[in-house]
Amino acid sequence: MIYLSDRYKNFNKKNRPKKILDIMKKKQIKRILRIAFILVSIGSLYFVPWILVRAWIVPLPDTVQEQLDEAIGYGFDGMIVYVDKAGKPPEFYAAGWHDRKAKIPAYPQAIFKIASITKLYIAVATTKLVKAGRLSLDKTLAEYFPELAERIENADKITLRMMAQHRSGIPNFVDHPDYWTKPPESKQETLEYALDLPADFEPGEDYGYSNTNYMLIEDLIDKTLGYPRHQYIREEILTPLGLKNTFGSLSEVNIDDVMSGYYVGIDTDFKYENIGLMLATAEDVGIFLRALNDGSVFNEGEQEIYSSIYAYEHTGLIVGYQSIAKYHKDMDMVVIQFNNTTNFNGYDWNLAEIIYNRIVNIQRRKQSK
Repeated sequence: MIYLSDRYKNFNKKNRPKKILDIMKKKQIKRILRIAFILVSIGSLYFVPWILVRAWIVPLPDTVQEQLDEAIGYGFDGMIVYVDKAGKPPEFYAAGWHDRKAKIPAYPQAIFKIASITKLYIAVATTKLVKAGRLSLDKTLAEYFPELAERIENADKITLRMMAQHRSGIPNFVDHPDYWTKPPESKQETLEYALDLPADFEPGEDYGYSNTNYMLIEDLIDKTLGYPRHQYIREEILTPLGLKNTFGSLSEVNIDDVMSGYYVGIDTDFKYENIGLMLATAEDVGIFLRALNDGSVFNEGEQEIYSSIYAYEHTGLIVGYQSIAKYHKDMDMVVIQFNNTTNFNGYDWNLAEIIYNRIVNIQRRKQSK
């Protein structure tokens, strides 16, 4: 008699039922995939930006000052924060270095390069000139700059409105491959990095943030006025708001009052580079931002125009300088944050945003008590 077990012992692989082989193969594949998944998961931990995770999950400190002191521990050289809550005195905070080499501590009244926050002021100036009938949002780039008609694709279709809204499709000069390796030394050289290139998209069909838009608008304002735009900004925006610590260029300030700017791994102070963008104290930016959001910066009929073309908050990023300027409607609060350390290949920007959000949460927790 042949027992069942003896019969299976005599089976070889060739005689095993196909179904059994398929089951074994599937189990083997699942086992391999499971092991591979575990290995990939373990390996991916190497790429996790732990500094961001740590900054995000650590318990929220009791005060803004404690948060800034903690932020310096993450590698920022210096930070400034201004908080304006309606009906309460403004709050000023600083940590780290104003000037690392000279060992001058950071202080809240320092002048800072506000980078693209400048666009808010340019958008307001544009609004005022449109309301005064000196500019038209529907006039084309080709009409305003005939000399660029053949060098910017769709110049005959791109309107001032589209440029102000970043819906023109004009390439961003900072995206040119030579911009960082061969930095332009003049405004014309900067513009050249955006000329004679294909459009990013058809005018009005998409959104694409482009510094070129606002560089052209700045030139248009100068051309329209017949004098420097910052004189107009001072007369129509800054002076009515009582802002005496906002400037159009580095040449207007005492260089010692400007917070130093650093790039990770480079032993250079970038505050000496005149990039043509505005400078201001955190308090001045905060007062302007509140006036922008409550409408007091506008004359009759201007706010409707502004709302159709631009935003009510902004951030700024250039070599050595990062800035965040936002109004928080739920708390009727303005928070401005400056920090003077950048690293375009690292996590400094993300880290600055985490710190900013934690500062807002500290204020929100304080208000809820």
